[in-house]
Amino acid sequence: MRRGIGSPASDGGSVELGHREGAVSRAVLRRAIEAELRDNLLPFWRERSLDETGGGFIAEMANDGTLRKDAARGLVLNARLLWTFAALHRELGAPRDRVLARRAFEYLEAHFRDREHGGYHWRVDAGGRPLAGTKKVYGQAFAIYGLAEYYRACGEPAALAAARQVYELVERHARDDLHGGYLEARGADWSATSELRLGDGETIAPKSMNTHLHVLEATTNLLRAWPDPGLAARVRELVELFPARIAAGGHLRHYFDARWVALPGTYTYGHDIEASWLLAEAAAALAEERLAARVREWSIGIARAVLAEGLDADGGLAYEGRAGQVVDGRRDWWCQAEAVVGLWHAHEATGEPAFAAAAAGVWGFIARRVVDRAGGEWFARVRPDGSIDEREPKVSEWKCPYHNVRMCLEMLRRLGAGGGR
Repeated sequence: MRRGIGSPASDGGSVELGHREGAVSRAVLRRAIEAELRDNLLPFWRERSLDETGGGFIAEMANDGTLRKDAARGLVLNARLLWTFAALHRELGAPRDRVLARRAFEYLEAHFRDREHGGYHWRVDAGGRPLAGTKKVYGQAFAIYGLAEYYRACGEPAALAAARQVYELVERHARDDLHGGYLEARGADWSATSELRLGDGETIAPKSMNTHLHVLEATTNLLRAWPDPGLAARVRELVELFPARIAAGGHLRHYFDARWVALPGTYTYGHDIEASWLLAEAAAALAEERLAARVREWSIGIARAVLAEGLDADGGLAYEGRAGQVVDGRRDWWCQAEAVVGLWHAHEATGEPAFAAAAAGVWGFIARRVVDRAGGEWFARVRPDGSIDEREPKVSEWKCPYHNVRMCLEMLRRLGAGGGR
């Protein structure tokens, strides 16, 4: 499925596309995204996500605003909230975001930190008490990501120390020195475990693309805060791992055994396009020109596959594909956010108008279908027929501001004067 270059854009966030060359009005696109951040996303998360009774932030909210007060609190949501408010403060400088980043940091340290074994608990109950569970490397990665960003934004030494400690625990207990990469999970005390599944419906496998993508993301951000040579070597290994082990045929395979034999399955267009720009960011952080050139070629190939296969005529990005065909046409909010950045990144790398038009087309779909103009924030999932899946909550341990706020911040930088980074 491929969108038309001149497809109409959105209500409440329209983007003007040229009729012949697919030229995008950068100023219109920037204003629309800036308005979305300022008028919708920031008020929602700054004002409606706080838990004034139990401290920290709410755990679950339905689309109608109803709170599930007994919901467990997830490490992923809380670490992503820490990253979000820290990144907002670093980029925009608003004092309120520094206060909210501090709130997230203090809750994370008080309730999620494992004082006995190190690292962070996967979940705590509504009262902030740890629940039994494994040390999922995915969750530890987001703790590193958020802590490093908080240090970068606010200069808090305790945050950098905590990020380094978690990184060293993951290196000591979850790194596969024989075959490379990282195991999916360890026990609560960092011992071996057979509980490898990240979430409901996930395949049980010793290694996954998803965990490695976010370990790469986290260690790249830590490297920006702590330019350690050993850490740089790990980031380089992870960058090189993707084309060598994880990618095939213009897509990312999902699951692997311990020796990196791929397990059968689909690929997700959202992860593909997210990886295309995150790997470029990692290569840029390493400041190695040859590596950056190799990553550029690889990431453009990924973006071309997404452009050719995953985009519908209305601009939305489908969820899953197999053998060059869409097999799951739902449009999850995070995939749309990552598509805007990844496709625009491909436009910056190539100068090709088709990538810019596709990025603007996805933004148009977001503005028309995904933004909740009545209740604030974005709907989590739009069905292939355009209807909203009301079963998916507005806020949950997975539904958070990380993807869409990050998209806004990234695009505002990229669409600034000259559009560069």
